[in-house]
Amino acid sequence: MERDYLSRNRGAWSEWAADFIPPGERSWASDEPTWGVWGVPEAELHVLPDDLEGLDAIELGCGTAYVSAWLARRGAKPVGIDLTPNQLATAKRLQEEHGLSFPLHEGNAEELPFPDESFDLAISEYGASIWADPYLWIPEASRVLRPGGRLIFLVNGTLATLTSNDNGDASTDTLQQDYFGMHRFEWPGWPSVEFHLGYGDMIRLLRSNGFEIEDLIEVRPPENAKHFMEEDPDSVSLEWSRRWPCEEIWKAVKRPL
Repeated sequence: MERDYLSRNRGAWSEWAADFIPPGERSWASDEPTWGVWGVPEAELHVLPDDLEGLDAIELGCGTAYVSAWLARRGAKPVGIDLTPNQLATAKRLQEEHGLSFPLHEGNAEELPFPDESFDLAISEYGASIWADPYLWIPEASRVLRPGGRLIFLVNGTLATLTSNDNGDASTDTLQQDYFGMHRFEWPGWPSVEFHLGYGDMIRLLRSNGFEIEDLIEVRPPENAKHFMEEDPDSVSLEWSRRWPCEEIWKAVKRPL
């Protein structure tokens, strides 16, 4: 039987998918990767490995699969997997429009349909990284990565999560949520379920699954940054994001045997 939050998140994203078509189209059309809600350029953050040529990659919770498109243009061989048929339909259409072809699978990152040690890179930007249980998807990412493979994932900043209140106000100026026990978050009025861990829990989880942490990038947008949804009153403000990190990017390497 499917876990409750997977069904809920599929249903939520089936409703939200249409709203994410325009930003997905813009990201597919851009040769330069940009990250997070403020679109900070790859040239500034250095998220991706310097050389992607020939690497087998998997995007966990790919949505419209623009990250996979960026990887493919740099010589990688990506595979995308996502829970939501609507999102995958958009990804397939954009593949055809941009002349890029790579496999897309409907499924969840907690139970990947791939053999052990199939990939050199696993990546997630607001995909499995927050919509799947890290105690399930991170072990799966480790399983399908080869020794020396990299795991890269972007999530909400810990401070952004802790300062969001139950009224739906994103990132206030005061602590609103408990830090100890961070894991499953169900915001009142939202149909979805998110997962966020504190720093210590995330470090221990990564290390217990064979990873060495390479970097933790605390994203700070430039002064003139524009939100990727253009008008999003439920999102964190640029002023807040310039003072505190609203997003974090974890980079880890699977230890050789």
